[in-house]
Amino acid sequence: MSAFKIGMTSVTFRNKTVAEVVEICRREDVNYIEWGSDVHVKTREDALNAKKLCDEAGITVSSYGSYYRVGSGTAEEWRALCENASVMGAASIRVWLGTKDSEKTSDEEYQVLLNDCRSICDVAKEYGILVCPECHDNTFNNNTDAIIRFRNDLDRDNFRTYFQSRYFRMEYDLDRIDRTFDFIRDMHVSYSDLKREQMFRKKDKNYLDTLLNKMISKGFDGIVMLEFTQNSSEKAFKKDIDKLKKY
Repeated sequence: MSAFKIGMTSVTFRNKTVAEVVEICRREDVNYIEWGSDVHVKTREDALNAKKLCDEAGITVSSYGSYYRVGSGTAEEWRALCENASVMGAASIRVWLGTKDSEKTSDEEYQVLLNDCRSICDVAKEYGILVCPECHDNTFNNNTDAIIRFRNDLDRDNFRTYFQSRYFRMEYDLDRIDRTFDFIRDMHVSYSDLKREQMFRKKDKNYLDTLLNKMISKGFDGIVMLEFTQNSSEKAFKKDIDKLKKY
């Protein structure tokens, strides 16, 4: 048994139906799915269907992978996302924290981000849901100092963050784990043919090992979610999941 929970994001298989994604996870004994709002779960009916199929397969909906941009979304859009997440029983909603790197965000833009994030956290709290920004360039959650500052200024108890590697910047990754561990909700790992390849390059074969062992040593109890797999291949997915199961 793995030292952590193993899940996947449905965007790994954007070309598959909800039923096909559930079946792939059932077959590989993956117990958690983050459903994306871009393809698989757009409506309440989609959410009901995803929940039904997951329940039948014994799979938990861990989170709702929205593409809500904090600071530029609407209240109606956010309320609908919370409704869908609630229907699925998702514990959290993934968001993108703005549209700019923290270094390029003006004081005025920062206040807009804070105000909107306070509002969406307050609405999400009505549903018992956490708000979790993804680690991503071109958002305010592009470095450790920025997300710590944001969390402190935000002052909302249902705000967390994802952890995701900065891709072969080991010192940065380990420091981020240390300084944000108390509010890391889940972890994304990925394999792609582009720059987000991080699991299986031979010359960096110990990179992911180091990160996962660091998380384990600190008592991580969230979900390690496979976000992408090579060529969106089911065979590659199995290989990647089997690797995660060895921890």
